[in-house]
Amino acid sequence: MRLGIKGKQIAGVTAIVGIAVVVLSGLYVTGLVDVVMRGSLARGQLLSNAIFHRAREVVTTSPDPYDALRTDPGLRSILESSIYGESVTGASLLDASGYVIASSDPTRVGRPHTDTADLTALLDQGLVRQLEVIYSQEGQTLEVRQPMMLGDEAFGAIRIGVSTLLMRQELNAALRPALITAAIALGVAIFVAALLAQLLLRPIHVIRSGLTRLGKGEFGVTLDLPPGDEFGELGTFFNTMSQQLSADRTALVGQKEHLQSAVEHLADAVALFNPSGELLFSNPAMQAALPVAEIGRPLRSLLPEAHPYRAIVEETLASRRSRGPLQVQLDDEVLVMTHAIEGTDQGLVGVLLVSRNLASLSRVQSTIAYSRKLVALGRLTAGLAHEVRNPLNAMMIHLELLRTKIRKAVTVEPRPAAVSAAGAVIGLSQIEREPALSPAVQGALQHAEVIESEIRRLEEVVQGFLKFTRPEDMRLQPVNVKALFEEIVPVIGPEARAGNVKVIMESPAFLPDVHGDGPMLRQAFLNLAINGCQAMPNGGTLRLTCAVASRNRIEVRIEDTGVGIRPADLEKVFDLYYTTKERGTGIGLSMVYRTVQMHDGEIEVQSTPGRGTTFRILLPRANDI
Repeated sequence: MRLGIKGKQIAGVTAIVGIAVVVLSGLYVTGLVDVVMRGSLARGQLLSNAIFHRAREVVTTSPDPYDALRTDPGLRSILESSIYGESVTGASLLDASGYVIASSDPTRVGRPHTDTADLTALLDQGLVRQLEVIYSQEGQTLEVRQPMMLGDEAFGAIRIGVSTLLMRQELNAALRPALITAAIALGVAIFVAALLAQLLLRPIHVIRSGLTRLGKGEFGVTLDLPPGDEFGELGTFFNTMSQQLSADRTALVGQKEHLQSAVEHLADAVALFNPSGELLFSNPAMQAALPVAEIGRPLRSLLPEAHPYRAIVEETLASRRSRGPLQVQLDDEVLVMTHAIEGTDQGLVGVLLVSRNLASLSRVQSTIAYSRKLVALGRLTAGLAHEVRNPLNAMMIHLELLRTKIRKAVTVEPRPAAVSAAGAVIGLSQIEREPALSPAVQGALQHAEVIESEIRRLEEVVQGFLKFTRPEDMRLQPVNVKALFEEIVPVIGPEARAGNVKVIMESPAFLPDVHGDGPMLRQAFLNLAINGCQAMPNGGTLRLTCAVASRNRIEVRIEDTGVGIRPADLEKVFDLYYTTKERGTGIGLSMVYRTVQMHDGEIEVQSTPGRGTTFRILLPRANDI
């Protein structure tokens, strides 16, 4: 398994601490083994000296030294007490021939002694050999040897047995705390290494996250790394690169969207083929002959051999030269042409097929003529609407006069005078009370109010119609969209607070101005913002954003999280007098659409029922006009 940087750092720190622990533990074990063995040797020598001194006293005072040593109670006591010493298993006194004279084990007396390894000799060997002897599985007994001299003559020897099993127990008891300490040290080392790795590698995680977001196409990715070290410099370089990539991507996306939008909205049918004759692209106007589902298939399997499209494309592929325009007859009369696309190496990259419907040109001309008639009709209806307003105003005046006469015809009864506690009349004039209206009069007044309400509604419709049809004088100049938002936010504030709507305005630090009429754009944005607030009766978020868009335009977005618009209603939201509100006039969004058109802009709406609506407006920059 391949380790990451964090794993390598933890492994490295742990290895360093582990090596240190192993080295220190080795030194500790070496010293400890030496201490244990020398302690056993010291105990054996101490016991041997005690036996020697007692044996010398017995030998010097007895005519038969061996018999005296064999029967001496003091010596026997010393020998028997030897088994109670740490790591000492027994002691024996030998004669010059190697037979046991006296021993802590009475059964061995009179038998020849079998020598085992000398403990003193083992001390001169290395640590590995010492550990091998001590930790041999079956264990063994080592000897501490001391000769018994009488003058210059050796008359016997002393053998003290030392058990490696007891030495092992003593060594294990001393090593157990050291092993626990080493384990704790390794655990602490791993924890500290992980903590340091987390702290030291955080910038790498931040950079990796930023690269991941950048790789997914997210714009404006920045890293929050403190300056002052190498990671800070790397973060600064990353932010600069991210801004450049974002700018380049924005330009490329804008160019791609512009090209795709332009091709898709072309009245001409367009298709693209590779040098092998396989279909690569076809716009909506070409779908009847070359549908998008057939992309990737060769031309010969898409169209019959006699089809004009196939013939002209195959000729272009064969000759590597553009052909046309040729006038051919399909369902309608069309004009067909091809363009051979060459690469930088002068090789053929593909063939562009363009088909223009001549009948559609005639329809366009008819549409233009029809539009001219609509303009004249618009002028006529505008004048007609203007004439309708005069009778409506007269009706309102006479309706108010009628209401006044009805009220005057009602008998007014005087109120009783107010009298004080002293009996004096309060006030200098007679206090009248409201006239008591009969049910018939009240009914008449209610009918008058209904007539007035409907007249005012009709006047609003006529007024909206006049605004929509009557050309307005536009004063085009550089307009700051952010400034328009700042004017709109206080206006919609009361309605937003009443509906528990949070208004958010987002704009870059530097945004080019748009070329437009400030008051008209302000009114259009205000209508959209008010509609957004009204679409959130239970509260929500209204977001006003503006940013630089492709094709030298400024993008304005007005988003709400309201009830949304049904898919069936999306195509009709900009129609005049179409509304989904209970008391709406259906003029506001039509005026917004007209304002955007007058500014040579584009507007589109996206909505999901229950999640909200987004209006996206594209306006030309001021410095590009």
